[in-house]
Amino acid sequence: MPEDRQIAIDLIDGAVTAGARYVKACAVLELDVRTLQRWRKAVAEQQGLIDKRKTTATVRTPANKLSDEARATILTVCRQVEFQSLPPSQIVPRLADKGEYLASESSFYRVLREADQMHRRGRSHPPRTVSKPEGFLATGANQVWSWDITFLASSIRGAFYRLYLVLDIFSRKIVAWEVHQRESAEHASVMIRKACLAEGIHQAGLVLHADNGGPMKGATMLATLQKLGIVPSFSRPSVSDDNPYSESLFRTLKYAPAYPSQPFESIEAARQWVHGFARWYNDEHRHSAIRYVTPSQRHRGEDSDLLIQRKAVYESARQQNPARWSGKTRNWNPVEEVWLNPPKEHQAEKRLDSKTA
Repeated sequence: MPEDRQIAIDLIDGAVTAGARYVKACAVLELDVRTLQRWRKAVAEQQGLIDKRKTTATVRTPANKLSDEARATILTVCRQVEFQSLPPSQIVPRLADKGEYLASESSFYRVLREADQMHRRGRSHPPRTVSKPEGFLATGANQVWSWDITFLASSIRGAFYRLYLVLDIFSRKIVAWEVHQRESAEHASVMIRKACLAEGIHQAGLVLHADNGGPMKGATMLATLQKLGIVPSFSRPSVSDDNPYSESLFRTLKYAPAYPSQPFESIEAARQWVHGFARWYNDEHRHSAIRYVTPSQRHRGEDSDLLIQRKAVYESARQQNPARWSGKTRNWNPVEEVWLNPPKEHQAEKRLDSKTA
C-alpha cells in the first residue's frame, strides 16, 4: 500500500537522523537500499507510491507447440510394428529417410513421457538398483574381517599370481594370506579355515566381507562359511568403496618402498616377499587409523596401555614447557569403534564431530 511505503520512508529517515546508517535501517524493515531510492524518486517526480507491477501473469502459448493432432500422430507412429521396439533417436532418422518429419527427437520423448509410454523398448532390462550392503560395527578383534584378491605380476608377460589376503578391520592385522596361480573358491575356503584355526575362532558370529567375485561366492566357499558359523557379506557389483579396508591395504602393499620394481620370477619368490611384507605390516608398521600402533599390538589389546603412556609423555612435556602448546595435546585416545559400510546417520554424526572438533 502507498501509505505503508510512506511510513517506511519516514521511519528510515528518522533512524538516519538519529545516527543510523541507511543500510542498517533498511535491513531492519527488510528493504533494499535501491528499493528506498526508487520510492524516493517516485515521490520526487510526483508519480506516487502505487505498485505498478502486474499481479496476474500472462499465459502465452508457445508458437511452436505441437497440436493435439500432431501429438496423436507421434503416438500412432511409435506404436507401429517397425518402430515399437526403437527409441525416438532411431525413429526420427528413419522417418527422415522416408521423407517424413513429424517433430524433433526431444518432442518425441516429451510426448511419449506425457502419455506414460516412455519405457524401455526391446529386450534390454532396466538397470538394477542394488542397495548398499548392511553396515557392521567392530568393537574388538575377530569380529569383522575383510578379504579380497589382487594380482602380482610374474616374469611371464600377461601372467599374474593371485594374492589372497584377509584383514581384521578393527586391528588392521593381516590374519591370513596365500599366493596361488589362479582364483578358486577352494583356495579361499582353505585359507579361511586356516585363519579361523590360527585365531581360535570357535563361536559363530564372525562377519567376513568380500566383493562379488567367483571365489567369494563359490559353493565351496559358502559351504565353508556356513559350517564355521561365519556371516558372509558382499559388496555391490563394481563398487570398490564397499570394501575399503582391503583396497587400502592393497595400495599400501603395492606402494611400499620394498615392493619389487621387477615382476616376480616365481610363485615361491612372490610368497617369500608377501611373507616379509605381512610380518613388517603386522609387527612394525604404525598404522595411522589406529593411533599409530602396530596392528599386532591392537589385535592383542596392547594399544590401550601404549596410548596411555604416550598421553602421559605429552602431558609431562606440556607441563615442562606450556608455551609450546596453544591448545590441547595430541589425541591418543584409543579408537573404540570401526565401521564397515556405516549407515548414513553415523556418517552425518562423524562429519558433525569433525566440524566441531
